Amino acid sequence: MPPLSLEAIANKLVEPGKGILAADESEPTIAKRFASVNIANTEELRRNYREMLFRAKQAMTEYISGAILTEETLKQNAADGTAFVALLADADVIPGIKVDRGTFPMPGDTGEKITEGLDGLRQRLAGYAQLGAGFAKWRAVITINDVAPTRNAIRANAHALARYAILCQEAGIVPVVEPEVVGDGEPGNHTIERCQDVTGETLEAVFSELRLAGVDFTGMLLKPNMVTPGVHATQKASIEEVAERTVQVLRSYVPASVPGIAFLSGGQTDEEATAHLSAMNRIPNLPWRLTFSYGRALQNAALRLWLGQPDNVAKAQAAFAHRAHMNSLASLGRWQGDIDRAA
Repeated sequence: MPPLSLEAIANKLVEPGKGILAADESEPTIAKRFASVNIANTEELRRNYREMLFRAKQAMTEYISGAILTEETLKQNAADGTAFVALLADADVIPGIKVDRGTFPMPGDTGEKITEGLDGLRQRLAGYAQLGAGFAKWRAVITINDVAPTRNAIRANAHALARYAILCQEAGIVPVVEPEVVGDGEPGNHTIERCQDVTGETLEAVFSELRLAGVDFTGMLLKPNMVTPGVHATQKASIEEVAERTVQVLRSYVPASVPGIAFLSGGQTDEEATAHLSAMNRIPNLPWRLTFSYGRALQNAALRLWLGQPDNVAKAQAAFAHRAHMNSLASLGRWQGDIDRAA
């Protein structure tokens, strides 16, 4: 069978009722998550943890369309020798790969960051495609504080995202473009209005750079933040306000030709991320499919139950399946809190 086109892969990743599992935590990040529940950060335990998720048959086959992996995980085998990419293929889940090399301080004293990893990316992408990756992810971080974001940081990150995206498409890989306006940075006390303004300015710059680079919008996905107050803000926002403001800014800056938007869950509880997504999908006449690309918001409960112990695998998989099911409902606008809590 001939390989799928970029547009076909992008549409499959956002097919109704499904979303993306972000299992691409860097080693330092997963070390922190493991440490929070007293699990040693070893290659074997990282492999066992990802295998527990990938073998959760109900979750992976019914609610997950793609899984973002690290380079380590993309090349890894399960304990019985089965390649992880083969496990995902059996569940009809598209393997993805995180290709950025992390964030580093921008020059100056604004507290901003720039994402690196463009050097050698063309060659790495060719290798990832041979290993079976159908899509990729690059995360840019946009900071809000008293002096940030600066126009320089927004433009620099937008330009890097565009260079990454066109290189992905050249390699036959769908780029997931992730400009994250962080809500849980320092001081994290900004208003929802400030987040909306910065998110709009960021998306405007990103799509301007994507156009200049010649990126095919039909063969990409956007992975943005939701428009929320900072985690330390004194004035909170209702579920409906978050949904309405997020859709408003997306309508203003995201072309309708983009097949879908798969949100990140940064700074939100598991249930908040689900509730906000469901509320957005109840807004009529959306030009794109709205779904999830969650890491913590899908894995939190499963990790706390698993604890690195083989005897805990079944109940951890059940918790993962429940969270995936709730977000599947949210991607269709059908989630209700009483359904979630009853389970």
